[in-house]
Amino acid sequence: MSFPDRWLVLTAHIAADDPLRDLLAEGLIAYGGLSILEEPGSLTTYLNPPPDPEVLIREAETFLTDWIADDAPALTWRWQQNEDWEREWRKGLQPRKVSSRFVVKPSWTEWNASREEIIIEIDPEMAFGTGEHATTRGCLRLLDEVFRPGDSVLDIGSGSAILAIAAARLGASRVLAVEYDPDANINARDNISRNAVEDRVELREALATPPLLRELGSYDLILANILSGVIRPLLPALREGLAPGGRLIVSGILQREAADVVSDAGGAGLRLVKEDAEEDWWSAVLEPSNERD
Repeated sequence: MSFPDRWLVLTAHIAADDPLRDLLAEGLIAYGGLSILEEPGSLTTYLNPPPDPEVLIREAETFLTDWIADDAPALTWRWQQNEDWEREWRKGLQPRKVSSRFVVKPSWTEWNASREEIIIEIDPEMAFGTGEHATTRGCLRLLDEVFRPGDSVLDIGSGSAILAIAAARLGASRVLAVEYDPDANINARDNISRNAVEDRVELREALATPPLLRELGSYDLILANILSGVIRPLLPALREGLAPGGRLIVSGILQREAADVVSDAGGAGLRLVKEDAEEDWWSAVLEPSNERD
């Protein structure tokens, strides 16, 4: 993976106690930012250098206004050389305890783990999926609660492979991670190797579509940490892909979108059995509705 000689540093000025802060951080990542540097009065991310930074600022304001459903905060920008960016980026990523067992940490940090804790080392680089994202944390918490030893697991939109690695570390019999972004898959392969789960995690570079999901067969547990607009059309195929007693964990869903997802899930033969909410984000466990009738 190659990096540019310099980055455009985009800073959104927002108070530490602003309720939109977490949603804004997710929006900056969705816009193309690489990780988030959090400071008391701001959120900063790094973008590939555009031809015209002023045009980018205007486009970013429009995007973020739509994303948070409110006026975007004041944005400023500056240039930063690549070596300086890497140093600042690493400072912003620290170990985070996500659930009763999971701790997510970059490889350059330390954590004194208890016997019960499972350490997942993730160096995110340009792939989505770190302990810094509320959507990932929600997925990991639900995974920790509903996983059964020996489960076969499918992770669609696997990004950095954090969820696939977590499932393998919990004792999955096999894990298939599906991601269409080649840059994300470079990072995912490194993370899979770093966590020593190559024998249980297979990575496939492909776009998750209904035909592909049907081709992949059935799984005890399916993970889908992707946007609701992608998840909702896939729900019938995801239902078909669940083995008897199977469960589906969905995330990447805004709380205001949850009711629509639950409604579509019902139409696909799935029922809500467990949910997790953090700030503006919602995650859930769904299972076939006829299995408890």
